[in-house]
Amino acid sequence: MIGPDEQTDQEQVKALQDEVDQLRQALVSRALVDQAIGVVITVGGLRREQGWEVLKHISQHTNVKLREVARCLVEWPARRRLPEVIRRALPAAMKHARAGGGAGTDACEHEPEVSCSRSG
Repeated sequence: MIGPDEQTDQEQVKALQDEVDQLRQALVSRALVDQAIGVVITVGGLRREQGWEVLKHISQHTNVKLREVARCLVEWPARRRLPEVIRRALPAAMKHARAGGGAGTDACEHEPEVSCSRSG
């Protein structure tokens, strides 16, 4: 039988393992976002902060998670295609970023089901 102290220790270990897993995922996501920013600034001739604005704009106006937008953009050069919703949103997002990211820009269509995973 597990005593109260052992159970508390096990719960703490589990909580720490969960936190480590979350931090690892955050690092992977951050690297992916940085790579996607590189793709966007290369394609659009933008500055880094504008590349970040492009990613945010696409995510917010397509209702696609930022990490999935980033994955699609990173895979774009190798796959030579983007999901339709991101392909349509990209020019507006670049225009938005070049204009300084101000309010009042046109929103893109909402299509939440986007996947750039290799298995599909």
